[in-house]
Amino acid sequence: QVQLVESGGGLVQPGRSLKLSCTASGDSLDIYSVAWFRQGPGHERQGVGCISGSDGSTYWKTSVQGRFTISRDSAKNTAYLQMNSLKPEDTGVYYCAAAPACALGYAGADQEYQYWGQGTQVTVSS
Repeated sequence: QVQLVESGGGLVQPGRSLKLSCTASGDSLDIYSVAWFRQGPGHERQGVGCISGSDGSTYWKTSVQGRFTISRDSAKNTAYLQMNSLKPEDTGVYYCAAAPACALGYAGADQEYQYWGQGTQVTVSS
C-alpha cells in the first residue's frame, strides 16, 4: 500500500509555471503508475497525465500535451507534475493517484486507481 500527499498548489498568473509534488509513504512509488487528475469548478474529475511504472511512458490529456510533464525522484519517493504556460482553464483541484497501470482518457478511468492523495488547489488567474 501507499499513501500519497500532494503539495505545491497555489495562485498563479496565466502563462506562468507551477510544479506539483506527490510524495508517497509506504511502498515505493516506482512500482506504480502515477497519474494526475484535475477537477475544475463544475466539472467531473478528469485525468491530466500519467507516467507508467513499467517503462516510464507518459500519456496526456490533449489540452495539456506539450505544456505539462511528469517526472519521478526515486530517492524522495516523489512524483512531480510540471505545468508550464498555464491557462485559466487549468484551474482546479489536482490529485495524484497510483495504480498498477495507466488509465486515462475515458469515463471511469479514475476507478482504476487504488490510491489517492487529498488534492491541492491550483488557480490560474490574473
